[in-house]
Amino acid sequence: MMMNSSDGKTRDLVTTRPGAGWDFNLRRHVYHEVEARHGPHYCVYNRRLMCVYMDDLDTDEGYWLLRTKAACLHTGEYPIEFVGPDAEKLMNLLFVNNISKVKVGRCGYGIACFDDGGLIVDGVFVRLAQDRFWYAQADGDFVNWAKAHAKGMDVRILDPEVNVSQIQGPLSMEVLAAAARDGIPEPFGYFGSAWVDFGGQKVLISRTGYTNELGWEFYTEPHHDAGALWAHLDQAGAPQGLRMFGLDSMNIRRIEAGILNAGSDFDETTTPYDVGLGQFVDLTKDDFIGKAALEAAPKERRLHGIICHGAEPRVNGRVVWRDAPAGRITAGATSPYLGHGIGMALMDSAEAGPGTEVMIEANDGQMYPATLAEMPLYDKACEIPRGKLVDIPARSA
Repeated sequence: MMMNSSDGKTRDLVTTRPGAGWDFNLRRHVYHEVEARHGPHYCVYNRRLMCVYMDDLDTDEGYWLLRTKAACLHTGEYPIEFVGPDAEKLMNLLFVNNISKVKVGRCGYGIACFDDGGLIVDGVFVRLAQDRFWYAQADGDFVNWAKAHAKGMDVRILDPEVNVSQIQGPLSMEVLAAAARDGIPEPFGYFGSAWVDFGGQKVLISRTGYTNELGWEFYTEPHHDAGALWAHLDQAGAPQGLRMFGLDSMNIRRIEAGILNAGSDFDETTTPYDVGLGQFVDLTKDDFIGKAALEAAPKERRLHGIICHGAEPRVNGRVVWRDAPAGRITAGATSPYLGHGIGMALMDSAEAGPGTEVMIEANDGQMYPATLAEMPLYDKACEIPRGKLVDIPARSA
């Protein structure tokens, strides 16, 4: 019987060590050697290595870096290129969103489902031209699914060998202003993209991220001098305290923000409606994969936030309501800012919603009282990433 790796006590990570051996299917990002000086430990994401934590940066310290300064994560996102006259047609077939509404130079959120409405993957795409897109997918088996459904269409699906990195935090725009030869591009609104000059190299950036903090992402292509590019960004960001950090620190913030993780917060057993993504489903557009099932699917939400003052929720742990099993925990952490345990719970039914008192399993294996909560846990209108609210919290003791 296969066991989940998350038991709240131990986990299995990848650590670089000398010698040759069986790692042929793993891919390092282009900043692997630069990151090595921090003592990184990795998870495997899209068969790519993504740093979870660093020996020289405590998880809470990384969280506060993100909340008060600027932090960079070199992600395991897998960009796929769709190019050709039928690129838009194929993407409209694959995704529940209406891709046609996204203009050149803008980004969109792409969600793909199976025929039965179950979720495959999500991710952010950039429309580079009328007939060309980069889709940075989350972890999941998607590229071959896309290729199978491209039969008969005039479109190519390519691996552009691009690496995606995120610079996030309240000072991230100051980093961008210092790094880009012409300063912050105009316009560069939320979900916008632009080409900028970083130290003589033309680089695509997007106003996106996985934190609900102010931030942006940059795309490193094969022709870039990655060492020189990071040295330039590192120098430009030094006055703002910019440094690399790991996913553990970002994970806390994304749970606070109610941002979902593919494969844990949703999977093939959940529809977009189950997990609060129903607003992205456009049932008015032409047929797309999963449309009939989603038209008939229940529209109520079953995924909610968790607030637990006594302990940290255990991923894959139990949720008990009315003295009976009622769901499972999909995400858990302790928020240094909020000062208590937080998480997400996928309930078996939509009957129990925000405000419901439940019992949850914690990392110590014991059950604790908790409350289901509306997500995000704060900044409900998501004004921080849009630059409408400056929120640099005072660090708690």
